[in-house]
Amino acid sequence: MVAQRTLAEKILARHSGDSAVSAGDIVWAEPNVAMLDDPLGPKMVQTELRRLGNKIKYPARVVVISDHCAPPSTIVQADLLTLTRNWAHEYRIERFHEYEGICHQVMMEKGYVRPSELVVGTDSHTVMGGALGSFATGVGSTEILGVLVTGQMWFRVPETVRIEWDGSLPDGVMAKDLILQVLGDFGSMGLTYRAVEFGGSVIDQMPTDQRFALSNMTVEGGAKAGLIPPDSETLAYLHDRLSESELESLVLLHPDPEASYSDRRLYKADTAQPLVAVPHNPGNVHPIADVDNQKIHQAYIGSCAGGRLSDLIAVARIMKGRHVDRGVRLIVCPASRTVYQEALRQGILETLYESGAIITAAGCGACGGGHSGVLGAEEVCISATNRNFKGRMGDPSSQVFLASPLSVAAAAVTGEITDPRLILA
Repeated sequence: MVAQRTLAEKILARHSGDSAVSAGDIVWAEPNVAMLDDPLGPKMVQTELRRLGNKIKYPARVVVISDHCAPPSTIVQADLLTLTRNWAHEYRIERFHEYEGICHQVMMEKGYVRPSELVVGTDSHTVMGGALGSFATGVGSTEILGVLVTGQMWFRVPETVRIEWDGSLPDGVMAKDLILQVLGDFGSMGLTYRAVEFGGSVIDQMPTDQRFALSNMTVEGGAKAGLIPPDSETLAYLHDRLSESELESLVLLHPDPEASYSDRRLYKADTAQPLVAVPHNPGNVHPIADVDNQKIHQAYIGSCAGGRLSDLIAVARIMKGRHVDRGVRLIVCPASRTVYQEALRQGILETLYESGAIITAAGCGACGGGHSGVLGAEEVCISATNRNFKGRMGDPSSQVFLASPLSVAAAAVTGEITDPRLILA
């Protein structure tokens, strides 16, 4: 009898040349794509790369994206962007992007991430690529150096957790609330070095834009990858991003019906509700009612977890005809120039601007405390980002509450954490 395999096992087997692999096996595999960002990419590998022969084995597989420090707010950041730009030019990296948005969003929009492929990147949220059916994972600078020089790296095949959401999402609930529920149940370490595989009727009906939020935040539970098997929605997303020949050459792997999972959870969407991760842990999750009336100073929409077009549309739904509460800053940072342009074309940014929102350049912005919205002492922020570690977005005495874009917008209007369903009613 042929063993039944998870999607993660099938992808790692394909790229290691093995007919089949199982959880716990050690394999050597060749990534299709190696992504380097500005803080953990060229600057970190340049010295050792020269010592090891100063040659990249497969430059066509390399993508370099400056996003954390673009646009720069300090001389240090400006110098880092210059170094990254010059490095990409020196090694003839054709797929170099700067001032185009967050690396993970740009990777998807440019068609660099494809189903059943193996993707590594120097940022932990590389796992977002799993929403397109790839095994995408973040790696350290030493590991990416090895990939640059040899074209391969080793993996321990992870166990897989199967997460299924069935039913239909209630109004006021977004994908962010679903992944917060999972993180609350498993905790910040409960998914360590495990692959998460999503399924169920909710996922089947969910647009790719929102699927990204699910895969993106699996790493907050320690996951190695967060995968959604490719389907018609995946192909529709890729249709305008790949050539006809590229679409025809796609390999669409799926988990076997009787695959072995280390854990399996079934959630009913009709019980889903707006949730909030309270300081200072993404796994410290509570119903929004538990923290309502918490006063805020800043509401932030952005990052690779919450700055996409569907997120901005949701925010505009709350803000249209309303205004940001006095004393609150609503900062909106689109995930990419493409998102920015489409939101501009649809009039979404105009709606947000008229409501009192501050629109910033596409990029990582304030998510990691870089620029354009850093928090001061004792300030409280509700944010659509993915992490709320102590001092992550600014002063160590500040506090960050993680929530869906709808919940962030509701708080911006009322000046305190508020269930968005009360405003949408």
